[in-house]
Amino acid sequence: MIATVPVALLYVAAARGQTADSRPSFEVASVKPSPPPGPNRTMGRLVRGGPGSTGPGAITFTNIDLFSLVTMAYGVNAYQLVGPGWLGATRFDITAKLPPGATREQYRLMLQNLLAERFKLAVHRDKKEGRVFDLAVAKNGPKLKESADDPAAAADDGSLQPPPSAPRPPVGYNGPMALLCARCSIEQFTARLAGLLGQPVSDATGLNGRYDIRLQYSLAGLQTGPSVDADVPATIFDALQEQLGLKLEPKRGMIDLLAIDHIEKVPTEN
Repeated sequence: MIATVPVALLYVAAARGQTADSRPSFEVASVKPSPPPGPNRTMGRLVRGGPGSTGPGAITFTNIDLFSLVTMAYGVNAYQLVGPGWLGATRFDITAKLPPGATREQYRLMLQNLLAERFKLAVHRDKKEGRVFDLAVAKNGPKLKESADDPAAAADDGSLQPPPSAPRPPVGYNGPMALLCARCSIEQFTARLAGLLGQPVSDATGLNGRYDIRLQYSLAGLQTGPSVDADVPATIFDALQEQLGLKLEPKRGMIDLLAIDHIEKVPTEN
């Protein structure tokens, strides 16, 4: 059963007492369909710039899909977004200029405003009951490798990125997979796990360090739980305990959703 939470014209800016005319907006924004792939053009989605990065005054999206844009704008995970199936297939190149001193929160509001103006996006908030997980330390303690201090890490681009989502191996593939996360906080790691499981994961480990994590697992039984057959490759549930000394504890909980009421495939002209 889904309980609808009323939200007036779902702009976070309005919720924070801002009028429609005063919502933060990019100073300049260009939205163009991504050109077809070629020898000098990546197929991967790239996000560069914005608050927290080495280029805070501008933002560039390459091959960005609408699904990713909406999740970034509203700060939700992939499993929380309810919308049409074509959202992940439409790709755009977007460049925008931010006002000096713009914060990450203001940047998200600018993205929301861009989506509303150019793609006529309208959304509402929902909740549903479902399975959620706590990530906890297993019986024999953690087996995590702490990252070495790296002064150069502070110079990494700190752009906001789309939330992680489940990998998409070839159809029928059920072999080994690997989750890699360098200088990873537990908060970042739980976000990766949530993307794999398609369900919320909360940190109940009490661990505060940064770790170099390599987790090898199988897609077999990903949604079901630990395997009982020794011949079955380690599911992510088994692998967490065996390789990292962590465990996923399932429980029932409420899951926040963002539902799309309307969105256009083709943006208005620049």
